[in-house]
Amino acid sequence: MELQRVKLASGIELDCVDEGPRDRPALIFLHGFPESHRTWRHQIAHFSDRYRCIAPDQRGYRGSSKPQEVDAYTPDKLIGDIFQLADALGVGEFTIVGHDWGGAIAWGIALGGQMNGRVTRAVIANAPHPGVFQKLLYTNEHQRKSSQYIRGFRDTANDELVREHGLAGVLAKEVKWERPSAMEPEERDALLSDWQNRGAAFGMLNWYRASPVVVPPMDAPFELPEGWSPPPLPNLTIPTLVVWGMDDLALPPENLGGLDAVVDDLTIAEIEGSGHFVPWEAPEKVCAAMDAFLKRTDI
Repeated sequence: MELQRVKLASGIELDCVDEGPRDRPALIFLHGFPESHRTWRHQIAHFSDRYRCIAPDQRGYRGSSKPQEVDAYTPDKLIGDIFQLADALGVGEFTIVGHDWGGAIAWGIALGGQMNGRVTRAVIANAPHPGVFQKLLYTNEHQRKSSQYIRGFRDTANDELVREHGLAGVLAKEVKWERPSAMEPEERDALLSDWQNRGAAFGMLNWYRASPVVVPPMDAPFELPEGWSPPPLPNLTIPTLVVWGMDDLALPPENLGGLDAVVDDLTIAEIEGSGHFVPWEAPEKVCAAMDAFLKRTDI
């Protein structure tokens, strides 16, 4: 897939795939940590004959702009990047598709985009709803234990490890839930090469460091803090497909609980036998779920 450089109104520059007919509905694909636009390689190949498929390397990743200050990665800026990308590419309405951190940002894009009419549908893969996730971190031992790596990513005591070994150094120390994957050797080699870029390594970690999500230590009580309430978000009213690899060790299926209370038009596709990286661990099943959803909701 060829990349083009797109300069946003903010001055941020993103490398971006833009494939498929320009006069067809647009799908904007957002990758998660610690990957790239290639998270969606199978889906772009599948859909680009009938949809305009746009997939950026998001800020902090690969060749895209990599500001080093933490506050350059607050959710509002990451969400704003995608609306500005759509503007720069002449895209009005679009379907947002996101995985992992890209899915977390996609929830915000969908919530904002339903109000201004620009986002017509959402597809979220193994990325928890912001209200559901924070509650689980407080109350669910499985989710809290699986998320302790976030505390490690935020710990600046690990910065020297990153400077010495790149992102792979801190991943080896903090991430305990990795499972054997279906990733092709050449894709894995490319990722390992990407992780050597020190500026990108800190850019990627800054997504975690700028996030308002609270990850309590394991010895904190498993209860909601006094006075805590979910973020005051409106319900998502646009058609939404949530795809979940059910063997995800970092984000267990408990994250699906309660979604029907915050998403009015919800379809859930449970992908058995797949872990966290469901877009490429189970590409045929993800494409089939998206095919059915997009066909049902196409205007």
